[in-house]
Amino acid sequence: MYCPSFPLPSWGVGVLPDSMKHSLKFLLTETSGETNFPEFEGTATVDNIEIGHCDNINVKAKPKQDWEMVRQHPTHIDWYTHNCVKTQHILKANLNDLKQHLNQTEGLHVLQRMNGCEWDDESNKVTGFIQYGYDGEDLLTLDLQTKTWITPKAQADVKKYLGETDKRGTDLMKAFLVSECPDLLQTYVRSEKSFLQRTERPSVSFLQKTPSSPVCCHATGFYPDRADLFWRKDGEEIHEGVEKGQILPNHDGTFQMSSELNVSLIRHEDWRRYDCVFQLSGLTEDIVSTLDKTQIQTNWGKIVNFSPKHQGGTFLYGVGMFSTSMCGFSPASSHPPNSCFIGSLVTLNCPLV
Repeated sequence: MYCPSFPLPSWGVGVLPDSMKHSLKFLLTETSGETNFPEFEGTATVDNIEIGHCDNINVKAKPKQDWEMVRQHPTHIDWYTHNCVKTQHILKANLNDLKQHLNQTEGLHVLQRMNGCEWDDESNKVTGFIQYGYDGEDLLTLDLQTKTWITPKAQADVKKYLGETDKRGTDLMKAFLVSECPDLLQTYVRSEKSFLQRTERPSVSFLQKTPSSPVCCHATGFYPDRADLFWRKDGEEIHEGVEKGQILPNHDGTFQMSSELNVSLIRHEDWRRYDCVFQLSGLTEDIVSTLDKTQIQTNWGKIVNFSPKHQGGTFLYGVGMFSTSMCGFSPASSHPPNSCFIGSLVTLNCPLV
């Protein structure tokens, strides 16, 4: 799914939250022009884990997790299917109207909507949100407090071309985001508590494209996504020469992240002064990996294949201003560091929705 520039929340380096924020998001994409993707795609996520998917080819929504709630209430999927069909028609009409208004009837164009809610299980605070993106740019955001639609100056008149932006549509959307959505989210959290509150340790590996490339520290298979990965020298965290990637989802309900270190100016005898440190909410101890040339996996030396447990669809990025991945509406510039791609050695996953 293409992702406009709505940034993900980011945890500070070395800082993990005490309370738990849960989220339910609906990510919707309508595309015009020739692509290798379905014209319409919809994905639902809980705590950034894909739980359901539909598109214009497979209209019936498909559950992506074997959750008790879905097994006990199979008609729950019908609600997703109904909304999938309804939203597809709305976004298709919206996109056609926008293209006409902007005189962009030819070529590839993408309209996206992300809406949902967050719930803090400690403070019980609920936050709703809805955002539109067009061709990789922010287009429209609803301020739920004032029920006002906010647009960039260059797109100040576009809201009349989007459904649900009139007073009645705005009132209905706010009611869903601050009431129905949190109720559904809390139902998911209660029924799938053991799944959503589990802790899984990652495997951590060092990767390198060539002998002169930066070294990538890659952690995969961890849960939850409240994690951090950083480099230290002599026990002190460093930022110079470090490029850090975002947390990405794997297909199996776990996550991965990477951080690269430029080693071109580091003397070989000093390598062991550097550590890659992984921190995860729920683990009392950090996972520390000392930089060791003999432990680096490469595609120019020994080849070590990753466990298929964490393989699946490849994380794709960089199609114009947007990414071809469902990565929480993150900007295309936030893809993993280049050194973390070393041919067939590692597959960085993101749900291909």
